[in-house]
Order: sequence, then C-alpha cells, then structure tokens
Amino acid sequence: MATDLAVTRALVIPASELRERFSRASGPGGQGVNTTDSRVELSFDLAGSPSIPEWLRARMLERLGSRLVGGVLTIAAAEQRAQLQNRAAARERLAALLRAAAAAPPPVRRATKPSRGSQERRIAAKKRRGVTKRNRRAALDD
Repeated sequence: MATDLAVTRALVIPASELRERFSRASGPGGQGVNTTDSRVELSFDLAGSPSIPEWLRARMLERLGSRLVGGVLTIAAAEQRAQLQNRAAARERLAALLRAAAAAPPPVRRATKPSRGSQERRIAAKKRRGVTKRNRRAALDD
C-alpha cells in the first residue's frame, strides 16, 4: 500500500512521509488474533512535512493541536480482522481528518438590524395580544 495519500485535489501526501506500525489487535478473531499483527497505527509528521504549504500547515496545526504529539498525528485502526482492511481504514480516516483541518474557515457573519416592517409587525402583534388579554378580564362595576 505504498501509494500517495490524496487529501484534496491540490494536497497529496507522499507515501514516504507516512509511517505504519503493526501490532496485535484485541477483540474477536479466533485463534488468529493472538498471532497476526492486524492493528495499524498510521503516523504523519504534520509539523515537519515539506509537502504542506506553510500557510496551510499553520491552520492545520491550530485545528489539530489537541490530537498532535510532538507535531505528529497518529491514527489507529483495529476494527477489521484483516491488516489490509485496517490499513485502508486508517488511511481514509487520516485523509478525512486532514481534509477537515485544511478546509477554509466559514465566512464571518455580519450582524444586521431587523427591518422597520418586521419591527412594526412585531409591535402590532404584541398590541393585538394585549387587547385579547384585556378583553378576558372581568369588568369592575362601581
């Protein structure tokens, strides 16, 4: 699986920058669970990667700061029994995480005032409601 990881159309992580570690996974798997290294840890050095532009790296480091250990992002996958499926799952999760971190920030919301018509409609509705409540009261006879 030594192929490059396509995050977006413009951002591709070379396979040489990805590190994979394999270990034994816990959970179901019968006798094979004790002998096969099906768990995958996929690591990517985000802080030191030359394939990510500097302006994008700053955004990604800020957004993924809580998940980084020494500038390295690590994804673990052990859901499947087969190592190959776990490798594919880890690569897909890493790509999705990097894609979300690289996304442009949403546009800033500009506050607007309510229109004069909407203010007048609101006040008119309040007055109608007040009249309805006033008409429910018992009339006081002197």
